[in-house]
Amino acid sequence: MRGGLRLTRIAQNIRPKGQMMILFRLTPLAFAVLLPCAALAQTTSDMMSGAQDASGMAQMHAKMMGQAAMDPGGMAPMAGSQDAVTLHEGGQAAFAAIQEIVTLLAADPKTDWSKVNIEALRQHLIDMDNVTLRAVVASTPMPDGASFAVTSNDPAVRGSIQRMVMAHAATMNGANGWALKAQTTDQGAVLVVTGAPADAAKIQGLGFIGVLTLGMHHQAHHLMLARGMNPHKS
Repeated sequence: MRGGLRLTRIAQNIRPKGQMMILFRLTPLAFAVLLPCAALAQTTSDMMSGAQDASGMAQMHAKMMGQAAMDPGGMAPMAGSQDAVTLHEGGQAAFAAIQEIVTLLAADPKTDWSKVNIEALRQHLIDMDNVTLRAVVASTPMPDGASFAVTSNDPAVRGSIQRMVMAHAATMNGANGWALKAQTTDQGAVLVVTGAPADAAKIQGLGFIGVLTLGMHHQAHHLMLARGMNPHKS
């Protein structure tokens, strides 16, 4: 009996140690199997999250593109640039002025395209550009106004000066109570602007180009030129 009890106790003492040995041997194997599974699960989760983020970004981008393609009035999408909604100028000033006129003519069902002459408008805008930026102006103060000698050594600019000065004098003579007299010269033209003595400082302060800007007739004249009429014909 004593021998049997002793063997039983020995066996009980040995069993936990054997189980521990088995556990230590199985643990590396378990890690080897479980770690790849956990990594795969994490990768799958990341991919799904990334796909959701990409989908959200794509939807946001599509919404922004759709809004940017609308014109300022909320009309149909505009072909060309997605940035058109924030832009107002067509580029160079003369080009933008022509674009404005063409848009107006195209929207008017009464436009007679057989008479439209956009090239005449372009030539007039060239004259305006030459006179504004390339002419030489010599101003002479007068008690009731000023005299402006406008010249250029460039024949093309000289022609622009003569056309612009003569046309403006014919159009604006008498406006604001001022008398505008013009004559051509070999080098360009002379414009004399006179009014009441109280207006002399204003005329002199405006100078030649300031006087040319007076009145809102330029826009109307541009439209008339584009329609095939001659607003500068006296």
